[in-house]
Amino acid sequence: MKMVVKKWGILVVFLFLGIVCHSQNDTLKLDEVLISTNRIAVPLFEISKTITVITASEIKNSTARTVTDVLQQVAGVDVRRRGVDGTQSDLYIRGGSFDQTLLLIDGIRLDDAQTGHHTMNAILSLENIERIEVVKGPAARVFGQNAFAGAVNIVTKKADKDRLVASIGYGSYENFKGAIGYTEAFDGGGFQIHLQKQKSDGYRFNTDFDNTSLFLKTDLKKYQLLATFNERKFGANGFYASPDFIDQYEETQTSVLALSTSYKFKNLEIKPRVYWRRNQDMYLFLRHDPAFFRNFHISNKLAVETNMVLSSKLGKTGFGIDMNKVFLVSNNLGHRERTIVSTFLEHRFEVGGRLDITPGVAISHYSDFGTRTFPGLDVGFAVSDKVKLYGNIGYTYRVPTYTDLYYVGPTTMGNADLKPESALSQEIGMRYIASDLQFDIALFNRDSNDLIDWTKEDEADKWETRNFSEVNTKGFETSLGYTFKVGGFGQRLQMGYSFIDDTIKDVNVAFTRYSLNSINHQFNASIHTKFVSFLDQSISYRFVERTNGETYTVVDAKLRTTFNKLELSANANNILSEEYTETNLVQMPKANFMFGLVYEIF
Repeated sequence: MKMVVKKWGILVVFLFLGIVCHSQNDTLKLDEVLISTNRIAVPLFEISKTITVITASEIKNSTARTVTDVLQQVAGVDVRRRGVDGTQSDLYIRGGSFDQTLLLIDGIRLDDAQTGHHTMNAILSLENIERIEVVKGPAARVFGQNAFAGAVNIVTKKADKDRLVASIGYGSYENFKGAIGYTEAFDGGGFQIHLQKQKSDGYRFNTDFDNTSLFLKTDLKKYQLLATFNERKFGANGFYASPDFIDQYEETQTSVLALSTSYKFKNLEIKPRVYWRRNQDMYLFLRHDPAFFRNFHISNKLAVETNMVLSSKLGKTGFGIDMNKVFLVSNNLGHRERTIVSTFLEHRFEVGGRLDITPGVAISHYSDFGTRTFPGLDVGFAVSDKVKLYGNIGYTYRVPTYTDLYYVGPTTMGNADLKPESALSQEIGMRYIASDLQFDIALFNRDSNDLIDWTKEDEADKWETRNFSEVNTKGFETSLGYTFKVGGFGQRLQMGYSFIDDTIKDVNVAFTRYSLNSINHQFNASIHTKFVSFLDQSISYRFVERTNGETYTVVDAKLRTTFNKLELSANANNILSEEYTETNLVQMPKANFMFGLVYEIF
């Protein structure tokens, strides 16, 4: 009873703050934001899919310290973390598994053939991000096979002026964070570099970490060079095995190097890109005894792609071709290679200025799983210049990772006979965008075949991968963003709710590890307020109920003050000291704090 009162009491506060304040036209015109798909880019309002856009200003005014914190506040998104500040985390959308959600940086696909657990290794510091685009529903037709349940595209900032900024933070568990960033703008482009270091003793035994990240971006007329490097060293207490195994340890290194350009010929735009992604993973079952059990994997992905958009009287036609080669060298998974060739074709018809119809198809050939086709259709109707109705349907697909197929460990066993996953997804929705209010609601359904998860019959058994015959996932989600003014200062209220129901057919398994413990109910709310020129504050609230019956409520807060070029902040996470886990029975930290200083040198 006490928990219920606490939960709904906080909710009433959020609603009251939003209702009593007067609305003003003082917000970013989200309907003018171009969504950066690889082919046809159109304004947010015109997209006939469920898409959430989080801008740089919204990120700055939130309680978030990392990308994982930002995504936690999006309805329908489930980020399951092991530890603090995104040291290790998995990304799920609408009940899909962690390898069914694709992460991209500026449209560069960061899928990991070794294991989906490394997808989030390449996430950037918040200081480098212009916006985050969360695409929900079947996105394989646009982005490729790992966009089974959705995709997250991180759009990086452009150099707009010369800046040198240094920051430092210190908080609970000896958590130290330091960063320095330099930006130079010049005619025809710009240059950026950002270096960050973070260390902590950990919030319980063997949860210490030491993270280093480097971001570099150069724009020179039509050419763009992007390079990132992330190194993570962390104690992995109970991260992957039973919680009884507390001495695990892991080190990862993830690098991305990409060169992109674009050419325009009258009504044709061509955007070629070449990129390389490297991931290195070293895992110890016993940190103090590396010889007992050690895994070492190095994966490389080399890719070349070209995307084109042709504009004509009939609308816009998008076409793309992507060729990539994956190399894996591993003492556990063996030496593996996979070649993937994919082509994408879609055309956007616009009828009468209100109706849009976009049929499309993607065809992918895998050297080890043959050829697959993903057709789809998006339809939208603009009721007015603020209200959009939309619906879409599409097939989607995912091939197993090498860990799914071949892994052998003390507590887990792969399955070389796995079949690829497939699904047919549908959704209908409504979007409302005005200068001060954004609202959307969507209903979705996904019928999946041969889903892969780690399972076992008894608690003492090893986890082993297997295909489920059929799983139905349905639900709905809604979100609201409201901007208003108090005393001449802008305020922002955001709320979101999602419901997911999974039905497993024709299977009887006692324990599953990942994909079938989705969020049943999720409610998010946040508010950013400012009443004086030098001080602002933010608070966020998150309630989760999972399909296994576990519930928890997490409240975060941030206070920030600015004096000319100096910014001081105080972050408080889980201020109610809720006891909860997000995955694999890894206990998350109770109340913890971080104090920060940012100084713009010039």
